[in-house]
Amino acid sequence: MFSFRKKAEMISPDQALPGRASPIPTALKHFVNGATLKGPYPEGYQSIVFGLGCYWGAERVFWNLPGVHVTSVGNAGGFTPNPTYEEVCSGQTGHAEVVQVVFDPARISLETILQTFWESHDPTQGFRQGNDTGTQYRSAIFWSHPDHETVISASKKTFQSALSKSGYGTITTEVAPLKAYYFAEDYHQQYLAKNPNGYCGLGGTGVSCPIGVMAAE
Repeated sequence: MFSFRKKAEMISPDQALPGRASPIPTALKHFVNGATLKGPYPEGYQSIVFGLGCYWGAERVFWNLPGVHVTSVGNAGGFTPNPTYEEVCSGQTGHAEVVQVVFDPARISLETILQTFWESHDPTQGFRQGNDTGTQYRSAIFWSHPDHETVISASKKTFQSALSKSGYGTITTEVAPLKAYYFAEDYHQQYLAKNPNGYCGLGGTGVSCPIGVMAAE
């Protein structure tokens, strides 16, 4: 995870690598639960995409949540279509390493999933997460369901209040509509299930994120 030169600032679209028209080959099914990675997903299920550092460790915290149907790792928030892992690590695609979470809203709320997201990393670190430095490791939330933006905004405000009380700075998490999600290569999917002793750089702040409570204005 450390063998590529990391970019400390975001590139512009005209600086991005050209990428390719065809998707990168990936796994067909989830290594842990056997669910179809790319769908189709059950009717009524929703999805959301998170960046919280290296996606190897990040994916595991979500596939263990009751009510989550399937997870996958990939890239989002950048400019290069269908990037390879090496291209993303070069800092020349603009993408963040991300986890797509497909869930049943009748079994788990978005607030609970967001609580896991906030508590599993430090969202105040900008273009890094721990020792992993580069724009691809930035904190991010990319939403596609019309009701998610309001829930995300309230959750972010609530956690910012908790962080500020504990001496942390401003949340730098990028929050934006999802434009495209590109699945990563097969060997990255559910990496820590395939490699139990593999690298995991995930680490939170130790600050709890209340749910069901709107932060004061």
